Amino acid sequence: MLSISEYREAIIEYLHEKIKVKEPANLYEPMVYILEQGGKRLRPVLVLMATEIFDCDYRKALDAALAIEVFHNFSLVHDDIMDDAPIRRGRETVHEKWDINTGILSGDAMLINAYQLFETYEGDTFKELSSLFTRTAIQVCEGQQYDIDFETRDDVTIEDYLLMIEYKTAVLVGASLQMGAIVAQTSATCKEAIYQYGNLLGIAFQLQDDYLDAFGDPETFGKQPGGDIIENKKTFLYLKTLELADAHEAQQLEHLYSINPVHNSGKIEAVKALFESSGAADLTRKEIQKYTSMAFDVLDKIDLPEEKKEPLRSFGEMLMERQV
Repeated sequence: MLSISEYREAIIEYLHEKIKVKEPANLYEPMVYILEQGGKRLRPVLVLMATEIFDCDYRKALDAALAIEVFHNFSLVHDDIMDDAPIRRGRETVHEKWDINTGILSGDAMLINAYQLFETYEGDTFKELSSLFTRTAIQVCEGQQYDIDFETRDDVTIEDYLLMIEYKTAVLVGASLQMGAIVAQTSATCKEAIYQYGNLLGIAFQLQDDYLDAFGDPETFGKQPGGDIIENKKTFLYLKTLELADAHEAQQLEHLYSINPVHNSGKIEAVKALFESSGAADLTRKEIQKYTSMAFDVLDKIDLPEEKKEPLRSFGEMLMERQV
């Protein structure tokens, strides 16, 4: 098997081969711009890794892996428009660099392009990949809608939040691994187990992402610090703080989430102080570890030799140690 960096290089090389600027340039330049910004390429790496874990040449999965990467970046372009986010991966977001209409249309083209990439597969493999992708894509949209709805709802529970991040983030991680298993034509049991591993790891990943949004180093995190706080996102940190804080602190947090000051730094620091004093920050870290452990328990039960499981275990450990 290759290393994670070698899989990543294979994806980048294939991306450059398949996704190019052509006319009309204002449609394709934003696509190339977002796709070449870098990012961790975690999801396509998982497609390739899973393919080889189940004893198939990773190159057979390059189109599926690129489809996942294109779809993921399409969702980021549209998410940034909805969140009015100015920065992505340390650079201007697509709608800031061009305009909103260009961002919408280029994003639409990326979604269509993702579907096109499955056309290289035949028979049952094509049917399984496209079915999984369609189901996952609609779940991601549902998760995004939940996320938007939660901004104006006062009755969001932690269970609601966990379902939202499962749909918005985790299902795509699970699908990435299952796509590799589909290309490798492994057993139905292994396909389902590898999906569950990715789904649980994806929940842990999003919990970690939300935590880093508040407490990560802005120099390495690559996004606007405190963006979730500015947008009044009801994250695990927020919901746990409401649950644990005394009445005065809970009221203070609710007030902070009802205002949109011109200068946000004071609001961000005040909210972060409540996250920490309530114990919610510490409990969020424990929740991240809980879902990571659950993922590893699923991995332990997959019918594979231990040496085949090790890359997935190392990948999961690397995700949970990240600061970006």
